[in-house]
Amino acid sequence: MTARRRGRGVVGLLGAFALSLGLVSGASVLDPAPAAADSCYTWGQTLSQGDSGSAVRKLQVRVAGWAASGNPVNIDGAYGPETANAVERFQRGYGLSVDGVAGPETYGQIYDLQDADCTPAHFAFSEFTSNDGSGFSGGNTSASNVRTNVLRNMWKLEALRHKLGDSPLYISSGFRSVSHNDDVGGAPNSKHTYGTGLDLTGAPSLCDLAREARSSGFNGIIGPGASGHNDHTHLDTRSGRYWNAPNCF
Repeated sequence: MTARRRGRGVVGLLGAFALSLGLVSGASVLDPAPAAADSCYTWGQTLSQGDSGSAVRKLQVRVAGWAASGNPVNIDGAYGPETANAVERFQRGYGLSVDGVAGPETYGQIYDLQDADCTPAHFAFSEFTSNDGSGFSGGNTSASNVRTNVLRNMWKLEALRHKLGDSPLYISSGFRSVSHNDDVGGAPNSKHTYGTGLDLTGAPSLCDLAREARSSGFNGIIGPGASGHNDHTHLDTRSGRYWNAPNCF
């Protein structure tokens, strides 16, 4: 489990140093891109209900972990009430002004959480690769699709982590190649083989993970009390709800 942070303040210091040497104009340093966005993605406009497009879709990925209980945010590029409510919860969760509108303050918080490869601050792709060494290959969908699915789950986990007091989360199994899934006795069409499923162990408690996941965008939750799940909590993204953790709820 990684706990990465970026020092974006260094950018400001370098800019000030360059200005003092007369290497750049004052405007280029004093009027930077909104909220010092990193190299992953920069939102160029405020977004609110009624907007649509790829900018909305990228926002939805990052606030999907702030969904209403049992009502995941659809990554569809349409900024409707569901997205606005998720943005409000994100804003409230990080102590921002709460209005359901994605503007500079909201983007600034996202940028602070976001690394250059678009992963959230406390997770890395390497934590989710197949344990047999095949990376994101050999699953029931392309490696590119797996990577997209894993990234979406990572942002949900970032929200889950924050709701649980910023406690580290430990991934015991992320993506599985079909052969590795067979070796460990996984279901033939396991969510793991698509990159949409993952298993968590350790602290916080397995039940705390399962309970909080209900409002963190996961429609699939299998935990303590379910057959074969007393030593981990399984979370996944699926079209219909399946919550099975009898010892927890």
